[in-house]
Amino acid sequence: MNIIYFLIGCSIVMALIFLAAFFWALRDGQHDDMHTPAMRILFDDDKPDETESNQS
Repeated sequence: MNIIYFLIGCSIVMALIFLAAFFWALRDGQHDDMHTPAMRILFDDDKPDETESNQS
């Protein structure tokens, strides 16, 4: 029975740590721009310069 109390205590401590990390990420602006990363895959990369490829 003592192990159940220990596991409940550990799970509450871990939940508080994850909650604190979530609020820290929110405060630092981690989730400010949700649209741009999803759209970035749709754009092509810039073409490399021809002068760099001809130097070989």
